[in-house]
Amino acid sequence: MARPRTPRPPPPVLLLLLLPPLPLLPGAGDPLPTEGRLMNNCIQARKKCQADPTCDATYHHLKSCTSSISTPSPAEESSVSEDCLEVAQRLRNSSLRSCTCQRRMKNQTACLDIYWTVHPARSLDWDLCLKFAMLCTLNGKCGRLRKAYGEACSGPRCQRHTCQRQLRTFFEKASEPHAQSLLLCPCAPADLGCGQRRRNTIAPSCALPAGTPNCLELRRRCLSDVLCRSRLADFQTHCHPMDGRETCATDKSRCLLAYTGLIGTAMTPNFVSNVNASVALSCTCRGSGNLQEECERLEASFSHNRCLTEAIAAKMRLHSQLFSQASPVMEHQKNSAALRPQPWVPSLFSFTLALILLPSFW
Repeated sequence: MARPRTPRPPPPVLLLLLLPPLPLLPGAGDPLPTEGRLMNNCIQARKKCQADPTCDATYHHLKSCTSSISTPSPAEESSVSEDCLEVAQRLRNSSLRSCTCQRRMKNQTACLDIYWTVHPARSLDWDLCLKFAMLCTLNGKCGRLRKAYGEACSGPRCQRHTCQRQLRTFFEKASEPHAQSLLLCPCAPADLGCGQRRRNTIAPSCALPAGTPNCLELRRRCLSDVLCRSRLADFQTHCHPMDGRETCATDKSRCLLAYTGLIGTAMTPNFVSNVNASVALSCTCRGSGNLQEECERLEASFSHNRCLTEAIAAKMRLHSQLFSQASPVMEHQKNSAALRPQPWVPSLFSFTLALILLPSFW
């Protein structure tokens, strides 16, 4: 019996190459560093930015963002505004993005203030859904497709059909690793901000039906549309538990493809709460009359589907493992005074590592 293939961890050399350069800390006999002696310190980078009206306006926008999230309440701890993160990305080509500060430098406090203004994503350390959202934003194609459905699914007047069409386009055209990591990101049970972000991935306020229709009515609408009918048949085939056996009709990856294929149709499923990964259709079986049992079977094919539940759980474990790959290297840094990361060292290590590892996990 063949052993299941497990993703190989990246070679140690790759991890070392991905580590950001650490600043040289001055020795006891070194003269006090000045602004001019640093290659790209944040004070000099800020002066360059001030000379560019566009860069200066973007920096001030980002400054207002960071001041609003500097002291979040516990409920808001992990919900950094994506608008602010997008503003930060606009500075990616400026010298501010790679600027550093050094211990004992002149005007160190002012330098650190600039650095942390340009790197507002402090809460990314624990919100994996926000991390994966950023990975999508950093990928050109994923970012464009996500922005398209975000615009179609927002605003005071939701055009549900347009929203659903853009959702289908996203899951059809975005790379499978990016799309599924955005949708199936793991959250700690107590992290309600992360759970809320996960539930809102598909813009449920617009994408899902108004009110709570009967599940059989949803199926009727689906069967009247050739695309939805095909997607539902695909889901029923590939996420179907085998009768009397602890196995599923096909493998987990095929079930997840069938599941995401339903997003943007009349039978769009979604997470039901912010505290767990349970999914269900947005419908009820009340008022089903003589078809009550048939309706409950349809509803249970999503909410109590063992194959789907196991496939989602396995993918979320994989996504957690993706970001834990950096742990051995980071632990080594913590135990070494010379390599201990300083708060002023740019630390996009986990993002860079994830961008490289994401396709290799599939």
